Amino acid sequence: MEKTYYNPADLKKFGDIADFEPELAKKFFDYYNEVFQEGALTAREKALIALAVSHTVQCPYCIDAYTAGTMEMGVTEKQMMEAVHVAAAIRGGASLVHGVQMMNKVKKLSM
Repeated sequence: MEKTYYNPADLKKFGDIADFEPELAKKFFDYYNEVFQEGALTAREKALIALAVSHTVQCPYCIDAYTAGTMEMGVTEKQMMEAVHVAAAIRGGASLVHGVQMMNKVKKLSM
């Protein structure tokens, strides 16, 4: 097993968050499970979104879970990587568009 700050085995302990606050954990898990039910989006589409968001927020537990989950749903490696690139493009674009804020401030201070 690779040495890492995040212990992959801890993913299986996610439900244990209820140990310290069962009422809030129940509310969270009820909501979480409802979000991933079929709706306007398929479960597969939601899993791909979750995989992309997992990379954006850089959650190794989520990356592991949604990589396995999407694979079980028949998502290809190419589709997974494309979703990761979409996440990277949005994250990069979000950083760059904030450059406009910097430019506005520079222009204001230069007046």
